Amino acid sequence: MNRYPVWKYILIAVAILLGALYTVPNLFGQSPAVQVTSGKSTVKMSADMSAKVEQVLAQAGIANNGLTFDGSGAYASVRVRFATPDIQFHAKSVLEKGLNTDPADPTYLVALNLQEDTPKWMQALHALPMYLGLDLRGGVHFLMQVDTKAVLSKRIQGIQATARSVLRDKNVRHAGIDRVGDSVEIKFRDDATRQKAKDVLAGQIADLLMSDSGDGTELKTTISLKPAALKATIDAGVQQNISTLSKRVNELGVAEPVIQQQGADRIVVQLPGVQDVARARSVIGRTATLEVRMVDESITPGTEMSAAIPFNSELFTVGKGVPVVLTKDIVLSGDYISSAVASLDENHQPAVSIDLNGDGGRRMRDATRDRVGKKMAIVLFEKGKPEVLSVATIQSELGSSFRITGMGTAENSTELALLLRSGALSAPMEVIEERTIGPALGAENINKGLHSTMYGFAAIAVFMIAYYMIFGFFSVFALAVNLLLLVALLSLMQATLTLPGMAAIALALGMAIDSNVLINERIREELRAGATPQAAIAAGFDRAWATIIDSNVTTLIVGVALWVFGSGPIRGFAVVHTLGILTSMFSAVFVSRGVVNLWYGRQKKLQSIAIGTVWVPGQK
Repeated sequence: MNRYPVWKYILIAVAILLGALYTVPNLFGQSPAVQVTSGKSTVKMSADMSAKVEQVLAQAGIANNGLTFDGSGAYASVRVRFATPDIQFHAKSVLEKGLNTDPADPTYLVALNLQEDTPKWMQALHALPMYLGLDLRGGVHFLMQVDTKAVLSKRIQGIQATARSVLRDKNVRHAGIDRVGDSVEIKFRDDATRQKAKDVLAGQIADLLMSDSGDGTELKTTISLKPAALKATIDAGVQQNISTLSKRVNELGVAEPVIQQQGADRIVVQLPGVQDVARARSVIGRTATLEVRMVDESITPGTEMSAAIPFNSELFTVGKGVPVVLTKDIVLSGDYISSAVASLDENHQPAVSIDLNGDGGRRMRDATRDRVGKKMAIVLFEKGKPEVLSVATIQSELGSSFRITGMGTAENSTELALLLRSGALSAPMEVIEERTIGPALGAENINKGLHSTMYGFAAIAVFMIAYYMIFGFFSVFALAVNLLLLVALLSLMQATLTLPGMAAIALALGMAIDSNVLINERIREELRAGATPQAAIAAGFDRAWATIIDSNVTTLIVGVALWVFGSGPIRGFAVVHTLGILTSMFSAVFVSRGVVNLWYGRQKKLQSIAIGTVWVPGQK
């Protein structure tokens, strides 16, 4: 009656072992480390960088306790652990000199941070500790509002310029193109011309809604973005800002920064360990400019360029296609670029499609009309230092829309499109919330959170064992398994633990023991009704299950709602709360009954069970 098949015990054992495996990394300490990231937009971090870092350290005779390559793209980095902070500081100085030829303009950024001491075999199984939030570790928190109207305005300007350019190229006459709010209005004299224009625009510009109005010789077609494209435009603008911020935060040397979208138009930036708010603000809000310049064809490639630079030109030595001499005359700046996306050319080869606003298209036509076959470069200026992103040959006169071909791979085209968009922020941002938490307060919060959880667990354990005896011990064991599985899940998800999250763990313990109380009291009721101990155990677990389901599902609905619609600390609380409900249902019923079955299930002539005093009505 009260026996589990072997596979259920194996399942419980596996769950406990996996729980222990993914919980243990949180008990290891941290070692001083350095983090190496790219300091240039055109320099990508790859796995080969690990060997280069190790070689520089070996040449300087500096021993390390482990070297890893993490992340990809803008988040890629090489991290090296050391035994002491003194070795860490020495290694930072050596790497800065060994990896960068020009210390004033570093190709790689070397920053100090801490790295977990989790063994490599655990890391290979993705057994890593949870991240600690700012309230537990200290640092700076920014909540930033993106001006989505500016993003949308830039896209509408691009559509207006593209429509004017396309209709002119196809020799379709119109009576004027004007922007009206978030739409573009085109006027026509006759319906045939209007229909031809609509066909041309539909084939050249995607995701457009067109509506006709007017009569006689005053016909109009209003162009606007489809709702899905409108949302995609705003999302792309926010993601562009996130990409730009991620690249800039690398300079602060922050270990595990949090840069993520919150809602439709907000970005959360959390910088653990950073206490200099002024510097963080200056780095995050820094402006960058993008310039398109012509290559000075009077300089022959391969010659000693520095000795023969014309007065109106300058030499660029950082980036792709360098060294290259460019004229000082700026064809156009990044302000004229409304969008840049990775695409395919007519031969299905990777390319980058660029849309300019009206003024940008006019300037580009004027600059390229007589320069077909010559080269043009795109340069990014950040912190006053230039970096060449691309050098391409002009194949034909360029207008409001053109493509950069010869990218080689889809990855290269995607990267260049991202750089063209993320050289500067896509739209202005305003800091609407700012918090700074000191490391001392963070350590105090950790101690208080741990002590409250430990004391709460101990108090529950004492009460349950004193009141329910052996069954109380079973309940405490199930509660410990619940805590183990909850921490393991949070670690496996690489969740960020905050103070509200620790409060949710303590609350989860209280809710989890409630299920065991229901089971124990139900068993007592069955014993009072005259059931045998084995029958009482079976009926107690079976009949308590429906009540446990009802109570947990209603609470789970609230937890999921907070998870989906909440933000910040509320969402952190909801994540732990929801996972705690799921682990408590598993441990309180499945694990608890497994232990009871293992203890009492094989006793065929069981006369009594240790579940505390069973009060029978009518007895004194």
